[in-house]
Amino acid sequence: MRRSALMVAMTRELVRQAIDGDREAFSELMRLSASRQYAIATLILRDRSRAQDAVQEAFVAAWKGLAALRDPGAWEAWLHRLTVRHCFKSVRREKKRRAVELHVVLDPEPASPHDSVTDIVQRDLLERELERLPMEQRAVIVLRFYADLSLDMVADILGIPIGTAKSRQHRGLEAMRASLSEDTTAVLSPTAERAS
Repeated sequence: MRRSALMVAMTRELVRQAIDGDREAFSELMRLSASRQYAIATLILRDRSRAQDAVQEAFVAAWKGLAALRDPGAWEAWLHRLTVRHCFKSVRREKKRRAVELHVVLDPEPASPHDSVTDIVQRDLLERELERLPMEQRAVIVLRFYADLSLDMVADILGIPIGTAKSRQHRGLEAMRASLSEDTTAVLSPTAERAS
């Protein structure tokens, strides 16, 4: 998921132009960043509608706060931070309303005809396990493994110490492994019983 040097340079130039007030440059930045931010928000919130709202709010905040962005090279990390912040705000709003959260299975990259059934099943299992995690652990895992960011960047984006990010990643992965192991045992047990 590493971006090419040309893409990085183009993004920096667009950020510079947007900071100077160029709305078209900002629109292009939004176009280039929207799908990745939406996927991150959907993986964290597990609800497509709320994810769209969080990303839109993040883009509005980015436009309003763009002048404060000192380093155009920090655009992506800054936008990740805004997206995650608005995901957390969305969760807080939902808790205040005490609404029942809808659980939507996300497929950020729609299955292609070339995906094997095994790949689709494995991705579905991982997404279900991700959904079971507390939001704090889920955010770390999504940023670390989906957005392919270092733990240092994840900690910075979430505004937490690196040790906390490591701990949340470890606890989240352990919980996912344990649950996947239980699911595998449960699936295999009836077969084992029939065989004996």
